[in-house]
Amino acid sequence: MPTMTLPEVGQMAPEFTLRGPGGQAVTLAEFRGKKNVVLVFYPLAFSPVCSHQLPMVQEQLRSFQALDAAVFGVSVDSHWSNTAFAQKLGLAFPLLSDFKRTASADYGVLDPERFYSGRAIFVIDREGRVAFREVSANPGDLSQIPDHRRALEALQALV
Repeated sequence: MPTMTLPEVGQMAPEFTLRGPGGQAVTLAEFRGKKNVVLVFYPLAFSPVCSHQLPMVQEQLRSFQALDAAVFGVSVDSHWSNTAFAQKLGLAFPLLSDFKRTASADYGVLDPERFYSGRAIFVIDREGRVAFREVSANPGDLSQIPDHRRALEALQALV
């Protein structure tokens, strides 16, 4: 299992290859030099707080896209579960499966006792560096969902 170190702002973001809708592979490298990337980690599909977190991101999806960002949700669920969850919530951004927990560990958000990720948001610039991060201290607390508006501000600063 990879080490559990939270990447610092300014550091290169950990590379990943995760399965998206239909099982296709999505890598961070494919966006380097092209787009900013927003990663929204959430613990489990169909859980109550996640069912609030992701629609909040969906509401601002056009704002993220206007700042030249590709947005992805990331959880340890299978790509099949994520696809069903995205359909249920009406999400227009892909949910990626970190079934092997490598991205969650590499981004320092894997809960080693529960073996699923915490709740976090990362902004990665076009060069592949972490430009912003916010990690919830208590992923089960609705009031501690990472603030997507601060992520938008970080993206705006990249323009």
